[in-house]
Amino acid sequence: MTTAPDVVLSVRGLKKAFGAVQALSGVDLEVRAGEVLVLLGENGAGKSTLLKTLSGMHVPDEGEILVRGRSLPFGQPGACEAAGIVTIYQEFNLVRDLSVAENLFLGREPHRLGLVDHRRMRVEAGRMLARVGLDLDPARSVRSLGVAQAQLVEIAKALFRLERSGGGVLTLDEPTAALADHEIAVLHALIRDLKAQGQALIYISHRMPELRAIGDRVTVLRDGASVASGLLADIADDVLIRAMVGRDVATLYPRREVAPGAPVLEVEDLQAPGFGPVSLAVRQGEIVGVAGLMGSGRTRLLRLLYGDARPARGRVRVAGEPLRAVTGPAGAVAAGMGLVPEDRKNKGLALGMAVRDNLAMATLERHASWGLLDRGSLARTAKELVTRLRIRCRDISQAVGRLSGGNQQKVVLGRWLARSGPVLLLDEPTRGVDVGARAEIYQLLAELAAQGKAIVVVSSDLPEVLGIADRILVMREGRPAGWLEGVARTQEAVMRLATGQEETT
Repeated sequence: MTTAPDVVLSVRGLKKAFGAVQALSGVDLEVRAGEVLVLLGENGAGKSTLLKTLSGMHVPDEGEILVRGRSLPFGQPGACEAAGIVTIYQEFNLVRDLSVAENLFLGREPHRLGLVDHRRMRVEAGRMLARVGLDLDPARSVRSLGVAQAQLVEIAKALFRLERSGGGVLTLDEPTAALADHEIAVLHALIRDLKAQGQALIYISHRMPELRAIGDRVTVLRDGASVASGLLADIADDVLIRAMVGRDVATLYPRREVAPGAPVLEVEDLQAPGFGPVSLAVRQGEIVGVAGLMGSGRTRLLRLLYGDARPARGRVRVAGEPLRAVTGPAGAVAAGMGLVPEDRKNKGLALGMAVRDNLAMATLERHASWGLLDRGSLARTAKELVTRLRIRCRDISQAVGRLSGGNQQKVVLGRWLARSGPVLLLDEPTRGVDVGARAEIYQLLAELAAQGKAIVVVSSDLPEVLGIADRILVMREGRPAGWLEGVARTQEAVMRLATGQEETT
């Protein structure tokens, strides 16, 4: 007789409201030992509220949470962690001015003779870092780490806490958003190892191939409620997407008839220390994708174009007019260039300000009269953009920091739509964005290209680059490794160029 799988976590009828907003309206799910439960849902579906309730940050209005048959204490983060609920959030939870080892042991420092045992901390930290494949000095400051390294430190920290609690449920919220392919492979191998040891995991990601690679079962949330569940292998992608968004998404990547016009963005011999030379031309109505491994120079290219970094030499022209590097981003914006940065929270948005004000940041002069802002004009423009982009917010006065990731990204895009410049640069435009919002962003880019804009998209998501770009520039070690277009655009061809197995001109 087959023994039923051990249910580690059981959530029943969970509800949570914030004022008039019903964030959770009836969530039911189970997580079993030795499995990965995939949690799917659009941005704003309730995933983050659920995780924060499980970790003790929110107290539910109704419902029950059981860990190995025992009720989880509500609103007590320490007790929830002790019970075995450990969560790796999408936003980093590290103290930047402390060392890696100090972050791993924060609040749990070992002592010897009444003093913190730093040697033991470093040894144990080294062991945990090695477990996630990170060769790093535990004494190094977190402030000096790159995004991918910080993400792996977060994972090591979570595993350490899970060990201390005796095991339970490990929840990972978009853990690979900032990781390169080889780092993702290390993480997935670690997850398979944890599964083999009987660990229960909840995994959140918007990358369907990734979920298929490691997931066992799936629960779909929509509007705060569980709307579908089952074995992941038994449910097709289109069925999952329909459950997530409540409608059919005909195609993720819109088909376009490309008839590029004259060059709008022209770059000649752009160079900086350790970068270039890079030359390229992006024409009216064209989407150029930029691919490459982490550290290949993709983001640096956009920063140099936008004036956020100073080139050593080279020329940039927008609509035939030279762009002076000394003017910085202000000169780029004045010339008609807009940038959607990789780190939207720290570099793209004023999180404490209203949706209305964030949308107006690039066009304030259009809403001013005699030195005073015309609030009515500003509000009308904001409402039009919210409607056009389907930005889900309470109203235009809501703080943008309270929106979901996908809606925040739409706000950044909306800012440049309002300005209507000829060139749009986007760095990882759909990182942390659900499949429904992705489809809307891709459709929007197709519409902008049809209107004659020249668009450059940097992305580490190869299917995304292949799906939306007319031509692809592959970068390697700060230099162009080659161009791909037409039938030559394949994942294999991109990786051959990115890794130096092939060179094209």
